[in-house]
Amino acid sequence: MSKLTRRDFIQLMGAGTLLTSPLVHAVSPTRKLGVALLGLGGYSSGLLAPALQSTQHCELRGIITGSPEKVPQWQKKYAIPDKNVYSYDTMADIANNPDIDVIYIVTPTSTHKEFAVKAANTGKHVWCEKPMAMDEAECQAIIDACRKNNVMLSIGYRMQHEPNTRRLAGYAATSPYGPISGLESYAGYGGNGLPQDNWRMQKAMGGGALYDMGVYAINGARFVTRREPVAVTGEMFIDHPAFKEVDNTTLFTMDFGDGLVADCGTSVVKPFNYLKTTCENGSYQLKPMQSYSGVEATTSDGRHFPAIKGMQQTLQMDNDALAILGRGPALVSAEEGVQDIRIVNAIFKAAETGKTVTL
Repeated sequence: MSKLTRRDFIQLMGAGTLLTSPLVHAVSPTRKLGVALLGLGGYSSGLLAPALQSTQHCELRGIITGSPEKVPQWQKKYAIPDKNVYSYDTMADIANNPDIDVIYIVTPTSTHKEFAVKAANTGKHVWCEKPMAMDEAECQAIIDACRKNNVMLSIGYRMQHEPNTRRLAGYAATSPYGPISGLESYAGYGGNGLPQDNWRMQKAMGGGALYDMGVYAINGARFVTRREPVAVTGEMFIDHPAFKEVDNTTLFTMDFGDGLVADCGTSVVKPFNYLKTTCENGSYQLKPMQSYSGVEATTSDGRHFPAIKGMQQTLQMDNDALAILGRGPALVSAEEGVQDIRIVNAIFKAAETGKTVTL
């Protein structure tokens, strides 16, 4: 897997801490951290579990699931012992299991707050998939629980660990193409929806394009500019026949002040996937900007940075493990998750009212 130089790493690392607090239990510096995946859906089975086979500082040691029929397959594939298998009802018992150091929550967005709080209460460190939760209050409840239990919290922003994304984010400080004058940030994929009983099609569960893919567009724009929006607009579309109550596409703008307005969009039926930054003396872009298969960067003066070899999730989890072990910086703060949800809900309000919403 390609690596940033030490100079790049120091320059780009300024994302704050996960939650700085003492470790709950001592971990041998020579032992990998044990990770338990909570939720065994497609992202866990297709990406996180495979990525954990290549990590250097953490490894898959346990599972927590509400689907007991999945357990035998996972145990056979990953040699997970019975003592490291839990249901949602028994997960509190992980507090007494020294094999598990981290609980990674990979369930529908509407369940993140409940499970993250329960995970923190076991005294284990918490990794939570994006989006962090449904609203700011839920995000704060997660943060409060982690602080109360002296555990570290990380939100699964794999893109902030991805080297090409970090490289272009560094340009905000060095301005190699002059001041930023324009920005486009679009994250989506082509599709035709899912069955109505799938959580991604249900408003109350956190379904829809803005919660799912919109966070990439929002976080990407914030990350590469290193600026925060002061206002947003939004237009939401439920115009695909498979969609009944959640947006299949949302277009929005983020006003960063001083004349910089980002044009953004997200969709689960339209395959757009790029982030382009225009400056006074050139431009640079990520295209694709959030693909699992790789993120590529190009610049207007002909430079090309190919996708890394290996899985982005491997890099993400190793970096987060090193932060827990005190052997590396925490690249993504909990506030990143809160701020994106703050903006998501402002865009919802803007779309509903047809008015600009000030942040």
